[in-house]
Amino acid sequence: MTQQELSEVRESVRKYMGQKIRFSANQGRHRYETSEGIISETYPNIFVVRVISDNPYKNNKKMTFSYHDIVTKDLKMQLLTR
Repeated sequence: MTQQELSEVRESVRKYMGQKIRFSANQGRHRYETSEGIISETYPNIFVVRVISDNPYKNNKKMTFSYHDIVTKDLKMQLLTR
């Protein structure tokens, strides 16, 4: 993994800020959590996804990920069209 790869991932995530995505996050031991959300904030080392759920208790949930998670494929994201 190079600094250039991280920079490219960082820029692509910033480009889709405010967009609806479907993401699958590695929870360890071959478990993945798949949800939908909106990229709400970006920072130099992490970004925040606000989870969209039918369950009212999970609707205000925010998850943070590092750009490193995308490069190492611990996080898979797909842009959803409107």
